[in-house]
Amino acid sequence: MTKYWLAVVSREHVQRGVELGIAQANHGKRTAVERMRPGDGLVYYSPRTGMRAGAPVKSFTAIGTIDDVPVWQAEDQGGCFRPWRRSVSYRAGAQEVPIDALRADLDLTSVPNWGIVLRRGVVELSEHDYGMISRAMVGV
Repeated sequence: MTKYWLAVVSREHVQRGVELGIAQANHGKRTAVERMRPGDGLVYYSPRTGMRAGAPVKSFTAIGTIDDVPVWQAEDQGGCFRPWRRSVSYRAGAQEVPIDALRADLDLTSVPNWGIVLRRGVVELSEHDYGMISRAMVGV
């Protein structure tokens, strides 16, 4: 059964992930990407341009599908940070969409204090929400 995921990641990190064709979330923790399965949908929401800093973005910034490649741990990048990753096929031509443009129509934002849910870093989206976001980002 296909699931849909929303990962909360800075725009800078999303752009890097799209360049590499990878998903990484929750500061590289394994469980964040291990729950995702081949064929699952993934949307990134970026609150800011940088991690804990930078200009506010508050937009959906990338969308893709999890590839049929096992989770792997990245090689040491000159320090002790070795994040866990998944391969993702990102949708070409996807446009950033401000969350406020869809807020009235999403299950995710229909509850009070919905922003607190995003602090988990990775949350499951309803099929309805994934469809709404996908149509807004890529017109399909």
